[in-house]
Amino acid sequence: MKPQRIVSSLVGCLSLLLMLSSAKAQSPVMITVSKGFGVSLYASGVEDAKQLALGEQGTLFVGSGAAGNLMALVDENADGRVDRRYVIDRYLQRPEALAYHQGDLYVAERDRILRYANIEARLKRPVKPKVVYSGLPPQENGATRTMAFGPDGLLYLALGTPCNVCDPNAPYGSILTIDPDSGAATQVATGVRRVLGMDWSPHDQRLWFSDNSREWMGDNLPADEINRVGQVGSHFGFPFIHGSQTREPSYQLPAQLKVVAPEYELPAHVSPAGIHFYRGTVFPDRFQQQLFVAEHGSTNRSSKVGYQVVVLTMEGNKVVDRTPLVSFLDGEFPVARPYSLVTAPDGALYISDDLKGNVYRLYYKGLEAE
Repeated sequence: MKPQRIVSSLVGCLSLLLMLSSAKAQSPVMITVSKGFGVSLYASGVEDAKQLALGEQGTLFVGSGAAGNLMALVDENADGRVDRRYVIDRYLQRPEALAYHQGDLYVAERDRILRYANIEARLKRPVKPKVVYSGLPPQENGATRTMAFGPDGLLYLALGTPCNVCDPNAPYGSILTIDPDSGAATQVATGVRRVLGMDWSPHDQRLWFSDNSREWMGDNLPADEINRVGQVGSHFGFPFIHGSQTREPSYQLPAQLKVVAPEYELPAHVSPAGIHFYRGTVFPDRFQQQLFVAEHGSTNRSSKVGYQVVVLTMEGNKVVDRTPLVSFLDGEFPVARPYSLVTAPDGALYISDDLKGNVYRLYYKGLEAE
C-alpha cells in the first residue's frame, strides 16, 4: 500500500503523518521536518536496521543487529521506494557493521570480517564470502562495531567498549585500520567508548567520528562527542574524561596522557550514531558538504532527547551551529531511532531506523512547495 501523507505548517517546520501499513493494522507515525524538506518511507520490514552502505549501482545494503540478516534494497524505477529486496546472508551474528568498496561488500560478524565479492552482480546468488580478517573480540555488553572505507583505501573499524565505564583491553575502545588484502591492522585512535558513525571531511580528508559518553551521571552530564582524528594514535579520553571536562570519578587521568578534546559537544544522552558529510547537490547550498548527525536518542534520562537528525554547520574544520532537521520524537513518544545516514544517488538522504525496522528517505522539495 502506498504511504499516505498529511502535511500541515508547524512554526517554520512541517509535521508529517505517515500511515505505515502492516499485515494487521495501520499505525500513525508523526515526523517533524524542516520547511522545504519531506520524508517518505523508503523500505519497511528491515528488522533492527543498523549501518547502511551504498553500492556503485545504487543498491542500498543494510546491516542488522539482533535479526542477523544482511539485506540489499533496490529501487529499480527510481521513484524513491524499494522495488526488490534480497537477503544476502542470514543467521549471521550481529552483522551491524558493513562497508562497500570497489564492488565488494564487507561485513563484520562474530570474530571476523567477511567480503562478498562483486556483490551487485550477484544479489540473487551471492558467492560464499571470504574471511579477510579474524580475531575480533566478542560482541558483548554493548561492544558495538562500525566500519567504513577511508580515502586511503583502508578499512576503518571502530570497536566499542563492553561496559558503561571501564579501562578496556585493546582492541576494545579503539579505531583500527585494516588492509583488506593483507589483513595488516594499525590502531588509529584510542580512548573511545561507543563509536557508531565515521566519515571523512571533504575539506581535508580527515576522519571524524561520533562517540557516546557514559551513562548514569544525571540528565545533563556528560556531553556526547563529535571528534576529529588529527594525528594517528590520538587518545580521546575514555574512561578518564568525558566530553571536554567531565572527569570520571572511578579513574584518575594519567599525568602523562595527552587527551584530544572533542571538536563539538552534543547535549548529554542524545546518543550520536551515524554521521555523514552530505555529498549531494539537491539540498540547498547551506547543507552541502555539512555534517549530518543521526541522534539515536536517550535511554538514560528522565525526559527524552535526541531521536532526530541534525546538521552541524562547518566553517573549515570548526562546527559553528547545530540545527535540527528531522525529529522522530512525538512528545515523549519516539516513532523512530535514526541510526545510519548515506546520500542517495538522487541526492536524497537515506536514514535507517532500528526501532521499527524502516529506512526513510529525506528529500528536498523546495520552499515554493509550501
